[in-house]
Amino acid sequence: MLSTPWSRAMGLRVPIVNAPMGGVAGGRLAAAVTAAGGLGMVGMGSTATRASLHTQLRHLTGKFGIGLVDWVIRNEPGLLEEALAARPVVLSVSFGADWSWVGKARDAGIATATQVYDALGARQAVDAGVDMLVARGAEGGGHGEVKLATLPLLDIVLAAVAVPVLAAGGIASPRSLAAVLAAGASGAWVGTRLAACPEALTGDAARRALIAARETDTRITRVFDVAAGLPWPARFPSRVLANDFVARWTGREEELAADGAARDELTAAVAADDLRIAPVDAGQGVGMIGDAAPVGEVIEQMCLGAQRLLTAWRS
Repeated sequence: MLSTPWSRAMGLRVPIVNAPMGGVAGGRLAAAVTAAGGLGMVGMGSTATRASLHTQLRHLTGKFGIGLVDWVIRNEPGLLEEALAARPVVLSVSFGADWSWVGKARDAGIATATQVYDALGARQAVDAGVDMLVARGAEGGGHGEVKLATLPLLDIVLAAVAVPVLAAGGIASPRSLAAVLAAGASGAWVGTRLAACPEALTGDAARRALIAARETDTRITRVFDVAAGLPWPARFPSRVLANDFVARWTGREEELAADGAARDELTAAVAADDLRIAPVDAGQGVGMIGDAAPVGEVIEQMCLGAQRLLTAWRS
């Protein structure tokens, strides 16, 4: 089976980690990824609470990781401590510059990870003591800085640091998995492809939208965060499926922030699963999703296909 020195050291059968997507990567998804040989991550996103973490932890079996958002743990007292007490094998915290969590995780014997977007950020994270980095390219779904595509970013981060580096952004097929491993990644941080799996928290309408979407159907925007009043730093927009709300409000964020009717419209659309208005996070790998296959099948197909490609290239 496909492996890397990092995945073997972590006790994984395959070098796959699911991205800890808030509202998507719950305990069932994480458990399924771990059962398939990878590392399952529970994602605590913008609206994370201690209670929501406990709810998802009840579904876990085997080893797991937890992914947190920097500004959320600073606004939600006790969330970081609850995550550490759950004893994940990896704690990932991203979207900030406060590194105080790293020492707390180290003291608890928990490995640490964070997303980076350039060589400077990679060196800063390593200097702060982070154990492994996630080079998240601009192709990725959900939040992140839009600086470099995955392969150029992976290249410069690998040259800048000596810790394991996982590649993220647009990895949704055997070819893309083989490409990042051939370039030197220790593993792949896979999001959008797994969001369509039945084990994900993704709603039925969003799952159908992911399956139907083409690779050109995503947009980068801040409109959903602005409308919802979420304090995401402006440098972290989100890549989502294009819809009417994105088309109407992108570029008009200041006006949107003051428009209560638009906020109410978004709230109602989310409740009604109306995807003309409600968001669906998706990376540019979305065009590779052809069905709602279960996690185990998706990971097996990606890894077996990547292994065949890498073997063929070597020969």
